[in-house]
Amino acid sequence: MLFRLNDAMTLQDRITLLFNQSIQTKMDSLHVLSEQIEIAAQKIVAALLNDKKVLTCGNGGSAGDAQHFSSEMLNRFERERPPLPAIALSTDTSTITSIANDYHFDDIFAKQLRALGQAGDILLAYTTSGNSANIIKALTTAHDKDMTSIILTGKNGGMIASLLNDGDIEIRVPSESTARIQEVHLLINHCLCDLIDHQLFGG
Repeated sequence: MLFRLNDAMTLQDRITLLFNQSIQTKMDSLHVLSEQIEIAAQKIVAALLNDKKVLTCGNGGSAGDAQHFSSEMLNRFERERPPLPAIALSTDTSTITSIANDYHFDDIFAKQLRALGQAGDILLAYTTSGNSANIIKALTTAHDKDMTSIILTGKNGGMIASLLNDGDIEIRVPSESTARIQEVHLLINHCLCDLIDHQLFGG
């Protein structure tokens, strides 16, 4: 017998509930995160204008968010414009599996940052819990490399919230639901892409 979450609720009721929860989380986030999103976009633009790049990372669905941002940068968002430099550290399976096999899964992003990161680059990392060990190691490596870190989190910010430097930015979605957090992370991605394009290319 299949497990049923709530026999009294129809599938249409569940769809309505999920849409409403997503809308409410987005509205709650707008009220508390708009300033951080603006500052994050300005920091990314400043780095790009100084010939620096953005390195992104995350695990699972957050890896998808990291790759989504880098693809919008490297290709295009909603307008024709030159490609912008961004690297997703979650896409090279040979590198990821070799680091995880020879060292530790916690090192998969940090080792790449040691090789590819430069002073003035941006680390853009996604962790709904704020407790992902490999994101924490990536953050400390970014500090060693004199990079600015922008961390998208949720819930209570987790361990990573206490490790940020003064120049870093945490964009924390006010939700306990991983799904709702990831939905807002996607919207933040699109906000960042729009703000970056607007600042660099006008319109």
